[in-house]
Amino acid sequence: MGKIKVERCEIEGLMVVTPTVFGDPRGYFMETYQYLDFCEAGIPHTFVQDNQSSSVKGVLRGLHFQINYPQDKLVRVVRGNVFDVAVDLRKGSETYGRWFGVELSAENKKQFFIPKNFAHGFYVLSDEAEFCYKCSDYYHPNDEGGIAFDDPELGIEWPFLPDTPLIMSDKDRKWGSFAEYREAAAERERE
Repeated sequence: MGKIKVERCEIEGLMVVTPTVFGDPRGYFMETYQYLDFCEAGIPHTFVQDNQSSSVKGVLRGLHFQINYPQDKLVRVVRGNVFDVAVDLRKGSETYGRWFGVELSAENKKQFFIPKNFAHGFYVLSDEAEFCYKCSDYYHPNDEGGIAFDDPELGIEWPFLPDTPLIMSDKDRKWGSFAEYREAAAERERE
């Protein structure tokens, strides 16, 4: 027990997790996830799916969320580095609409715990990055939602690299504003 260090973020529920790394001349070993350690640290969530993606420098993925089947996520980078962002979408939260960002890299080995009802995205800072994440619910293809990464109301301070084109999917370029998200969420509540 106690093989992880957990930093609570300025937005309640978000946590940066740093594992203990055991190194010697051969290399290193670390536990990236151990249920009892995470429970002791206040993250007693069960994960049912692991995902991994590879992206090149300048890729921005997000901001994504799940509409009816929200997921807790535990994210990390195993190659390269990214700037990872979570936006609070929890109705009634004191930090509703606020964002928090952290750099995740293969070098710093930090993980980012993002609870349900947050939008999530990341921007690739290295030539390539491999991004891994655990989810507390299965993927439901018709349950995706998103918010524009550059919405001025959110004011996310992405560390865009000079002379590097921004690479995004067509879907991510078309997400609506935070105001449109609020309107759609209110409409769902009325149904």
